[in-house]
Amino acid sequence: MNLLETINEPAELRKLARAQLTPLAHELRHFLLDSVSKTGGHLSSNLGTVELTIALHYVFNTPYDRIVWDVGHQTYSHKILTGRRDQMHSLRQLNGISGFPRRDESEYDTFGTAHSSTSISAALGMAQAAKIKGESRHAIAVIGDGSMTAGMAFEALNNAGVQEDINLLVVLNDNDMSISPPVGALNRYLARLMSGQFYAAAKNVGKSVLPGPVLELAKRFEEHAKGMVVPATMFEEFGFNYIGPIDGHDLDSLIPTLENIKKLKGPQFLHVVTKKGQGYKLAEADPVLYHGPGKFNPTEGILPAKAGKTTYTEVFGNWLCDMAAADKRLVGITPAMREGSGMVRFEEQFPDRYFDVGIAEQHSVTFAGGLATEGLKPVVAIYSTFLQRAYDQLIHDVALQNLDVLFALDRAGLVGADGATHAGNYDIPYLRCIPNMIVMAASDENECRQMLSTGYQYNGPAAVRYPRGAGIGAVIEKELTTLPIGKGEIKREGQSVAILAFGSMVARSVVAGEELNATVANMRFIKPLDVELVKRLAQDHDYLVTVEEGAVMGGAGSAVAEALAAEGIQKPLLILGLPDKFIDHGDPAALLASVGLDAKGIAASIRQRFGAAEPRLVVNNT
Repeated sequence: MNLLETINEPAELRKLARAQLTPLAHELRHFLLDSVSKTGGHLSSNLGTVELTIALHYVFNTPYDRIVWDVGHQTYSHKILTGRRDQMHSLRQLNGISGFPRRDESEYDTFGTAHSSTSISAALGMAQAAKIKGESRHAIAVIGDGSMTAGMAFEALNNAGVQEDINLLVVLNDNDMSISPPVGALNRYLARLMSGQFYAAAKNVGKSVLPGPVLELAKRFEEHAKGMVVPATMFEEFGFNYIGPIDGHDLDSLIPTLENIKKLKGPQFLHVVTKKGQGYKLAEADPVLYHGPGKFNPTEGILPAKAGKTTYTEVFGNWLCDMAAADKRLVGITPAMREGSGMVRFEEQFPDRYFDVGIAEQHSVTFAGGLATEGLKPVVAIYSTFLQRAYDQLIHDVALQNLDVLFALDRAGLVGADGATHAGNYDIPYLRCIPNMIVMAASDENECRQMLSTGYQYNGPAAVRYPRGAGIGAVIEKELTTLPIGKGEIKREGQSVAILAFGSMVARSVVAGEELNATVANMRFIKPLDVELVKRLAQDHDYLVTVEEGAVMGGAGSAVAEALAAEGIQKPLLILGLPDKFIDHGDPAALLASVGLDAKGIAASIRQRFGAAEPRLVVNNT
């Protein structure tokens, strides 16, 4: 690690000779593989951006020049080269560095990202601000081909292309296509030519000197010539000067091209082609498997996981296939999360009813609404955090029309290592205020399956929220049974205190209830709330406690408080849930304990509030 150990900031990188950059890339890639194998994290995408990261920091004067990384899960090389090499052992761990860019972590992290397709908009804002302030800084957006499927990216391109005097560069990191031989030496030459001063000057001179017909003929010839060797002249229709595609692993191509682009004015678009998992054969062969691995031995690779408890994602995937076999109207939709949402087997068994719409959450919801109008039964499998991106469509295009769409909300609640950007903390408040919606929270694997069937059979929009990871080990029934809508159940009978638990908090509340001899209810439905059960618990107990793995403000506890107020019931009420702050990355169990949502914390909060200092003695007279 001789070269890498000398680089603590990009200014030191820029002092290296060009010949030293390729050996540095090899060292950086080796360090990345070794580091991520020990901590877990995003691997394939980061191995693919080593040379691009080096080239950007080598050519541009960062942090004065701004780099915005789309999504940001490919920024590990960036972190290592910007002074965080010695902190990589703490990646995505409690009190460690984030797996995504964060403005409060480094001045080189110019914009916080983690959701896709935001980079061009943010970089355009920075470029425009530089122009207003009279600064000569550059703004660079690095966006992947997957992120280019989202409408927001094209909204930004549409806005940026008409603004001529800005120093904006969009780098399309295309890792979904291979580099065929014609894209090698010839394309390197063309990229350097099209980014050079002579080419730019010739275009400008042509506009002012050539007669109209000759200029038009020259323009058509140029477009035809470029169209023969480049795949995306449409970006020039947006007003960008398109350059590429070039080999994103070839520093001898990247650096001179970027140096030429740096001298140009106006919106520039550089198309680079990279390979996910580059330099690690196992990741190259299966970039999906190595996208976000846990800890593993790089020599052996990722070994098959040992059989364990069924995950909620697996419960959903199995239910989807079973219900699809029972009902030909079912259609499954995912916004680019086939593996994450557990839809691989569904796609294999029902390819004609499977739709991956790309990173286009807004479209996925309205598309589902369109299907529902024609009598089909769409199921949208989407992470809680990503449904936020389609909120208007959820209200306007589905709920307002009372369309029959089921939303399977994976990753509801805290998500651990991915941190605040991916946590599903807000779906309860933002869903329960929407008319026509029913909202359920699963307490175990079997109940999740029952709730999915319930929501599917409900004639209107419904959502089932369930957490990341494995359940409690409940036995899962094969039948597609439903639950009575708006009805909870009592898990244990106790005295004085009644705990009204929602979803993932039921099992923990039962443990706390055993300690305090409290009654524990599995409320099941957030909307419609089981008001009769709330009234009965209020009548029979001195104190009420609500517990949820979601935002306290406007959450399920608020729904209980509203119900009590509407009934004119005055009863001491303690609302436990996620506090009004963003919760960092870390081990999920440790994070829950840190906010008092483990069994011990729930019991402690109840004692502190209601003075139940000692557990009650239960006498069994039978």
